[in-house]
Amino acid sequence: QVQLVESGGGLVQAGDSLRLSCAASGRGFSEYAMGWFRQAPGKEREFVAAISGSGGNLHYTYSVKDRFTISRDNAKNTVSLQMNSLQPEDTALYYCAAAYTRGTDRYGVSASEYEYWGQGTQVTVSS
Repeated sequence: QVQLVESGGGLVQAGDSLRLSCAASGRGFSEYAMGWFRQAPGKEREFVAAISGSGGNLHYTYSVKDRFTISRDNAKNTVSLQMNSLQPEDTALYYCAAAYTRGTDRYGVSASEYEYWGQGTQVTVSS
């Protein structure tokens, strides 16, 4: 069982930066790929970024590539999302998720591939 708690959301202006963090409890954190998803009002949940268990493989959705950076610290059981050059279209509830991959370098880009989810942290970007 993995429990995830996100933090770091807030209200910022366009062009600003935010850093989201996700703290995981439970054993074997490095055996899980971690992902960030977001859901804007009236829209479906969408993939943002993913990182494999070792941190060696990363993937981003096209709209955030070169602006967002996902990273993890397996010693601290945390995963982070550094978000730069935020735009109003980035406004959403951001979720952290974990997918058991047995420590392989796989990761998922679909919400259905993730077994555990946090409660979300709100990011609001004003123009």
